[in-house]
Amino acid sequence: MLAQLFIVFSNDVADWQTDASNRTYNLYSGGSRVIPEGKLTLRHVAFAALIASVLLSGLAAYVGFGLKQPLMFFFAAATVGLVWAYNFPPLRLSYRGYGELLQALGVGVVLPAAGFYVQCGSLAPLPWPALFPSFLLGWAGNLLTSLPDYPSDRRTGKRSLAVRRNPLAARRSALFAIGIAACAAPLIVPRAHPAIHLALCAPPIVCVLAAARLLGVADAEQREACRRFITLAGAAANLALIGWTIALFVGA
Repeated sequence: MLAQLFIVFSNDVADWQTDASNRTYNLYSGGSRVIPEGKLTLRHVAFAALIASVLLSGLAAYVGFGLKQPLMFFFAAATVGLVWAYNFPPLRLSYRGYGELLQALGVGVVLPAAGFYVQCGSLAPLPWPALFPSFLLGWAGNLLTSLPDYPSDRRTGKRSLAVRRNPLAARRSALFAIGIAACAAPLIVPRAHPAIHLALCAPPIVCVLAAARLLGVADAEQREACRRFITLAGAAANLALIGWTIALFVGA
C-alpha cells in the first residue's frame, strides 16, 4: 500500500505539467487530477510522496531489524529508486522511452518478490519463472494507462511506446503481452492438470479477444472506445491474476 501511494503521489508531482495539458484523460490515466484541478498544490502532493517514502523506509526497518529479514532494505531501496528513476531528474526514464521497462520491473518483479520474502522469510523457495508473466502484465499496464495520454505526451516529449511508434502498435503490444502472460499459467501452477491451465487461460483470453475488436477505433480522441479497450484489457490482466491466486490457494 505504501509503495502504491508513493508511486501515485510521485507520478502526480512529476507529470503535473503534462496532466494539466491533457484533454483526453479517462478513469485510468492522466494522474489523479488533484493538481490540475486545484484541489491540492504541487507542494502538498510532493510532501505526501515524501511521507509515503519515509513510512515505507520505516516498514523496511521494522521488517529488517524486528523480523530479521534484512533483504527488505533492498526491496524498499529498489522501490524508491525505480520510482525516482522513472519520474525525476537526472534520469527521468519515463520521458526517455524506458517507462514500460521500469514499471514491469517494479510492479511485476520487485513488489511480488518483496511480498513473497516478507511472508516466507527467504527468497530460496521463490519460483522465479513465475515472475515472468507478472513482468509482462506490468509492462502491458504501462502501455494501457498511457494510451489516453498520447496527445499530451507527444506535446510534452514523454516518449511512451505510443509516441515512439504509434497508438495502434501500443494497443497491439499490450494485448500480445497480456495474452502471453495469460497462457503462462503452467509457470504459476506447474503441477496442475492441463484442464486447470486451460481454465485459467480462458477468461483472460476472452477479454483479450473482446478488446481486440476495438484495436482500430480506440484512439485517445475516441474517449469512450479508448476507455472500453483499457477496461477489457485490464480485466484480462486482473482475471489472470485472480485465477492464479485461486489456483495457488487451492493447490496449496
